[in-house]
Amino acid sequence: MISHILDEILKKTLSFLLLLTWSISHGQECPKLSYPQNGSLEIPVDATITWPAVGGINGYLISLGTEPGLVDILNGLPIGQDNFYTAPTGLPENTQIFVSISLILFDAPAPISCSSESFTTIDVTTAPQCTFLIAPDNNAANVTIVTDLTWAYAPTATGYALSIGTAPGGNDILDNLDVGNTLIYEPTDDLPQDSQIYVQIKPYNEYGEITSCTEESFSTGGESLACDPIIDDLSGEVTYLRPEIDFPNQIPLCKTDLPYTIATDDVADGFRWFKINEDNTETLISDNRNAKILGPGRYRYEAFNSISGSGGTVECSDFRLFFVTLSEKATIDAIAVVDSTNGKEITINASGIGDYEFALDNIEGPYQDSPIFNNVSVRPKIVYVRDKNGCGVAEKIVDRDLNLEDFPNFFTPNGDGINDFWQFVPPRRNFQINIETIAIYNRYGNLIQQFKANSLGWDGNFNGVPLPSSDYWFMANLGDGRVFKGHFALKR
Repeated sequence: MISHILDEILKKTLSFLLLLTWSISHGQECPKLSYPQNGSLEIPVDATITWPAVGGINGYLISLGTEPGLVDILNGLPIGQDNFYTAPTGLPENTQIFVSISLILFDAPAPISCSSESFTTIDVTTAPQCTFLIAPDNNAANVTIVTDLTWAYAPTATGYALSIGTAPGGNDILDNLDVGNTLIYEPTDDLPQDSQIYVQIKPYNEYGEITSCTEESFSTGGESLACDPIIDDLSGEVTYLRPEIDFPNQIPLCKTDLPYTIATDDVADGFRWFKINEDNTETLISDNRNAKILGPGRYRYEAFNSISGSGGTVECSDFRLFFVTLSEKATIDAIAVVDSTNGKEITINASGIGDYEFALDNIEGPYQDSPIFNNVSVRPKIVYVRDKNGCGVAEKIVDRDLNLEDFPNFFTPNGDGINDFWQFVPPRRNFQINIETIAIYNRYGNLIQQFKANSLGWDGNFNGVPLPSSDYWFMANLGDGRVFKGHFALKR
């Protein structure tokens, strides 16, 4: 029994060491969340979770839970090479969400599990907004009578009530059925042929339901022509009636690229592109293979095949919801340099709508996600901030260190208006340094005057009495703990 337990322990240890050795040799590093960042609060329930892409891997697994190590929301979903994820029916409100990303390697024995990070969603206090039909489209014609109904997620909704009728406002097919928190409904019976079908979808949450949504409708064809794949009984060959869509869920663009023409290489009889408005209605922006994108937001791309039957032509379609996000070249607002016993700490403060990474002195990198560099031995001359979506690299010269040349070596307080005060003289170029106080001493070490670096300085007097020409000492106390000492001459 003991030997069996030892064998199991040995197997697990060897497996762990093999995985560790593989990951170290191949250089894969676990990514940190780009959005929402770890510890963020007030995150929308329809947020898209993103992280920096990791090269040299086969894909990702994502898990979501409401406690560390718990996967009660999502358990190891494979999402391919996509470095983002949006929960189809949203995230729970007012909840701390723990996100765990695992890296799927090409030839490793198991995925690399990364440390979890977390954020907290908003506290929803209002009813949700309206949704809209995705398939069939509003006003679609010759829809198959065995169609499913799908609709878009209404942010903050926790369920939907569905009514279907053959007249405006009707419910003779389905009467206000609570279908739960799902985005699809499969009618239990075929829809009537050659009929106008009216659909009312009411999203709801704990604060109520939205009741003023626009009713949508479509018309059915004359025969039961389904869009399911056709399988040949003899050869087993599969014929797909719906187009196969190969289109991303997220399209990052540079702000300067707008307007941007987007296109698809999918094979289909027809295409439609829709902009999803803030009230969840759709606006058709193109019925061609390409479409002009004017700004960020939610969009829907649809491809369809026209299938002919004895009762007419039916559209067999598929769609993809996608987000357009904007990036831009960063603006470097400030660079803070703090000296310590272990070296310098460099903090780059940058602003902009992009996803940025940071480097010192070399535009080629290496870059890091954090804007803080610790234990830097030599003060860098230039810092670089690069947008990860390729929208440009910002650079800024780092202000030099303070030195004794910034303090005058003499002054002449004779009342002629020239050089009458002794004071720290900052360089002409923008210079960011915090001098808390400057103290003046005589040759015997007696304190004569103390003042701020933004004042006029010392006028050469002590208690209103002019002091004689001589050497005097100064001590400048910096906000980061450093002290500069030196001397200067008072000449009369």
